[in-house]
Amino acid sequence: MKTSTTNLQKTNKTILRSKAVKKNSVPIASKTKQISKEIEVPEILFITSYPPRVCGIATYSQDLITALETKFDQSFQIRICPIETENETHTYSSNITHVLNIDSKASFEQLTVDINQNPKLEMVLIQHEFGLFRNKETELQDFLLTLNKPIIIVFHTVLPHPIETVKTHVQKMVFLASSIIVMTQTSASILNKEYQIPLEKINVIPHGTHLVAHTDKHILKQKHHIKSRKVLSTFGLLSSGKSIETTLKALPAIIAKNPDVLFLIIGKTHPSVVKSEGEQYRDMLYERVNELKLHNHVKFVNQFLPLPELLDYLQMTDVYLFTSKDPNQAVSGTFAYALSCGCPIVSTPIPHAKEILNQSTGISIDFENSEQLAQAVNNLLENDTFRTQCSLNGLHTMAKTAWENSAISHARLFGKTSKQKLVLDYKIPAINLKHIRKMTTDFGMIQFSKINHPDLQSGYTLDDNARALVALGQHFQWSNDASDLHLIQLYVHFIAYCLQPDDSFFNYVNENREFTLQNHETNLNDAHGRAIWALGYTLSLKNILPQTLVNEVEILFSRAINSVLKIHSTRSMAFIIKGLYFAGLENDKTQYENILIELSNRLVQMYRHERDENWQWFESYLTYGNSLIPEALLCAYQATGLLIYKEIAKESFDFLLSKTFHNNTLKIISNSGWMHNNQVTTYNEVGGEQPIDVAYTLMALARFKEVFPQQHYGAKMKIAFNWFLGKNHLHQIMYNPSTGGCYDGLEKDYVNLNQGAESTISYLLARMTIENAVNPKKTDCFPAFLELEQILFLNA
Repeated sequence: MKTSTTNLQKTNKTILRSKAVKKNSVPIASKTKQISKEIEVPEILFITSYPPRVCGIATYSQDLITALETKFDQSFQIRICPIETENETHTYSSNITHVLNIDSKASFEQLTVDINQNPKLEMVLIQHEFGLFRNKETELQDFLLTLNKPIIIVFHTVLPHPIETVKTHVQKMVFLASSIIVMTQTSASILNKEYQIPLEKINVIPHGTHLVAHTDKHILKQKHHIKSRKVLSTFGLLSSGKSIETTLKALPAIIAKNPDVLFLIIGKTHPSVVKSEGEQYRDMLYERVNELKLHNHVKFVNQFLPLPELLDYLQMTDVYLFTSKDPNQAVSGTFAYALSCGCPIVSTPIPHAKEILNQSTGISIDFENSEQLAQAVNNLLENDTFRTQCSLNGLHTMAKTAWENSAISHARLFGKTSKQKLVLDYKIPAINLKHIRKMTTDFGMIQFSKINHPDLQSGYTLDDNARALVALGQHFQWSNDASDLHLIQLYVHFIAYCLQPDDSFFNYVNENREFTLQNHETNLNDAHGRAIWALGYTLSLKNILPQTLVNEVEILFSRAINSVLKIHSTRSMAFIIKGLYFAGLENDKTQYENILIELSNRLVQMYRHERDENWQWFESYLTYGNSLIPEALLCAYQATGLLIYKEIAKESFDFLLSKTFHNNTLKIISNSGWMHNNQVTTYNEVGGEQPIDVAYTLMALARFKEVFPQQHYGAKMKIAFNWFLGKNHLHQIMYNPSTGGCYDGLEKDYVNLNQGAESTISYLLARMTIENAVNPKKTDCFPAFLELEQILFLNA
């Protein structure tokens, strides 16, 4: 039997007067205790060349190990065994536990004993390059044969059309290994078709690349005193195989059309080349520069550059040149790094380049063909649109190769290879407001971003600035960071700007700070609700905020709630309920009680109308922001003590969780297709997952954990947050720790790399929810604002 809203409200008021609500005293989660005894985790031994040795594989291994240790906590312990020869030894850092001298049989034997007798050691990973084990392949096979641990071999080179001895050697190694890693699909195909290696043993994990907080190219050029030049570059340890002379020969034709060109040759000569022939190759290049009179157009940077400096050089590059003349070079780290920095590429057709350049990231040329190179470079330099498109395509193509994603792929393979169950514990990144500050002008938070560059032409929205106000309020409450107050003030003023004379809100403001026509073409109820949520939450912080600001928020809030009973949109009502709940925490909640109960009862009525045996929800479909609705009802219960709100909140939330949590992974309802009542068992949409829905899920889980501390909600909080860190269907990061921004969407087969306001604020809301679950909120924030209050609000 259906009950009218009016009768239900009367009943609720009676119950309210007869019951006293007791605040739950159990915290969201107790603070993690320090454990004096170190947790024993499985060890993984990397056998590889390693710094201070200067070579590509050494750098590769260092970057991979750093990413694994940064990405995961108490999941495994990486041990390192550098490879040396009798003629080349190094002094290593204290964390090196073994050294393998490949010229010494005794060294192989001792390492075998150490590996086999170490009960903590779970597996061995070997970085393989034919040059690394030159003339020692038999010793390597014998070594592999004697190990009693699972082995993973990473092939940096896979030779096509192998001679029989090479083929047999590779087959024997693969037979002894549990898994194989290669870096391109081409290498995987060669292993399968020409070496008869089964595909199920082969794992393709692309060469890792560094996340870059992309800096304006013009600023970098000015920093390096080349602001008026068009920059070509190449980098890496110099050797004749790089065929730099191909570019030098092409430069006169390039300069004829682009006289402002500067070609940077970055990198010291490869140590093995110096040993065998000295600087003969570099001297030849100097001579060629003299012959062609290129002194004003070529610059040698004869250093092995620190990573930040190298990335600066790549970011200011207009066209990157990769001219290797080895058709069997399976992969190039320099090529990958250049693409990840947004460089359009002109490249010879090594397998790695052939795979990537098919996706419109640059131009492929024949080996040692200077004429083609000149034509390709001129084409790119003279076509800004084409060059920009190549850059963007390169960034999106290389997103999945970030070292963080490479670490996830390796760790998942470790889990499959391990004899025991290896539990991956994702490390929670430090809180970083850099991108939020970058997206905020003196007026408010900009709506969209192109990659990590704010797009001012996209304008501003009340939605984003309201969410930002909540997030920065949470951060200020936790951190007592006085600089937050300026942002909080800005977001409050933006909300005030959007409040209309009739106490409704406009949502859309253009770059010139004018309200757009979209405000008259779109339902603005959700924006109104978000504003009330933000203002109400800010009022809950009145004891730690400057009184000037509190007074302003109180006026805005009282006006904003004047017309809320005219609103019937489900999520709008939920936002308003949350705002009323928060406003009542530090104020006289009885003044909001009637409105809160009326709106909550509407949700109850909607739920009773739609609910059936297989569908416990408020509407006939699950769409966006679903967690918000049961959370709002639970807020209503906390404000009133009415059990009906608590019961429906829990039943509906548990139903929602049953549709979004599978196999310890959160899968958000896709915006490419909502889940309808008749699709409960058949819904299988993939992609279209938005960070905002993850944030709402986490915030709801935290509140349900507070009210139902013995239930499963706390465990699901970390699972939900891991969605941002790579525990999703693509196994790719959604949060960029380099920029502090969050990617806009997880699609079916790619990540949207734009880092707009909604996604970035959503991540911060989620991050603060996790932080408050581990570290109790700080409440003594008075010192931070007292000294700055007069400055911050002088012109308010």
